Amino acid sequence: MDKLPNILLITVDQQRYDCLGFVKTFPVRTPNLDQLAAEGLSFTNAYSHLPVCGPARQSFINCRRPELIGGLWNYSGGLKIPALEPEEYSWARTLKEKKYQTGYIGKWGVHPQYDATYYGFDQCVQEQEYIQYLNELHPKSTATRSFFGQKSPIPLKNTKTHWTAEKAITMIQEYSLKDDPWLIRVNFSEPHLPCEPSEPFSDWYRPEDIPMWPSFTETFTNKPYVQKQQLHNWEVQDFTWDDWAPIVARYYGIISQLDDAIGRILTSLQRQSDALNTIVIYTSDHGDLCGGHRMMDKHYVMYEEVVRVPLILSWPNIIKAGVCDQFVYNFLDLPPTILDWLNLPIPSFAQGQSLVPLIKNHHMPSWRKEVIVTYNGQQFGLYTQRMIRTIQWKYVWNLTDVDELYDLKSDANELNNLICEPSHADLLKQLRETLFKELDQQGDGIVKNQWMKNQLLKGNKN
Repeated sequence: MDKLPNILLITVDQQRYDCLGFVKTFPVRTPNLDQLAAEGLSFTNAYSHLPVCGPARQSFINCRRPELIGGLWNYSGGLKIPALEPEEYSWARTLKEKKYQTGYIGKWGVHPQYDATYYGFDQCVQEQEYIQYLNELHPKSTATRSFFGQKSPIPLKNTKTHWTAEKAITMIQEYSLKDDPWLIRVNFSEPHLPCEPSEPFSDWYRPEDIPMWPSFTETFTNKPYVQKQQLHNWEVQDFTWDDWAPIVARYYGIISQLDDAIGRILTSLQRQSDALNTIVIYTSDHGDLCGGHRMMDKHYVMYEEVVRVPLILSWPNIIKAGVCDQFVYNFLDLPPTILDWLNLPIPSFAQGQSLVPLIKNHHMPSWRKEVIVTYNGQQFGLYTQRMIRTIQWKYVWNLTDVDELYDLKSDANELNNLICEPSHADLLKQLRETLFKELDQQGDGIVKNQWMKNQLLKGNKN
């Protein structure tokens, strides 16, 4: 290539894979992301390797799983925990050393004291700046501060989604004036709860038109205790679908508002002379239950609503449009992919794989056959989980509670836990052995413990 490509990396927070228009599962309207997916390559089986934003984002910077760098939980959850230190590896720093202009906008979550400029970014526009902006512009605006959201009184142009978009547009315009290529990370904090869409998006979806999640019939029979406890933690144990439908309508609304903001960025990008030499990436750190399985947020579960995420890659005339169904990790696989594209060294400790071969050939028989997802607890208590998912099966190892086994072909909504079915004993043994092998190879310390090792390899589980 004559000139290194620009990279526009758009990350959102708590976007479910099934709540995008082009996925055609639920009636959410996302015309701009639909267009991006139509022009690029979208992945149907992209997974968050740890569905909590802080640890996931630390991994994204460093290329290793959170368990190896100490980032087990969000550092804002009341627990004093390690965070990724500035002296650690950052692939953004590698690009900066190759004369890339590097800018970071929005949600961070990597370290409580050090911002993105300590990790290889020339410029950082922090989301805290929006609070000051809003207080100056609308000093009398109030929010309910309820996690269930509300209709926002803030005009659309002054919302955080559109403020973030304007910051991105300005940075793209400034960086495009120079000859050097650029990396701009735009990190929206939406559609994370509480969802507060503004007009017109607050009125786009009527609660009575919102279809009930298929998993809402959850009874928690033979499920880990902590799942039902989560209903009480959030005080939603008595919620019916009539209670949830307005909350889901606001989730839909903020997604459509977010799509509008992203559309403004993409429209502005098209006006730049080097738009054709710009890679656009869209993904999310993890998903959101939002009433799925009658639960809220994302903690203590490995359900598809939480671990399966959108991933779209677009590079005009380079990436062939299409759909890829193979298993990928968005945050672990993207850094090796970007480095591979740029012919830069991929660190030997990187735990993802470059997606470049998949981009060239959307189906590869030799590609990974499973994904591994981990979780270590958060504000409601520490709770360790490890998950392995294949095309048909999902096994969740809950170290201190009943395990879970789901046949995703016959039970796509993960309602029927088959862990105690004698007919699946050989399958369960195989999944546990594969999970152990993968965790051991990745350096996950939890399987270095003999008692925990025996749970997987000897079946020492009640």
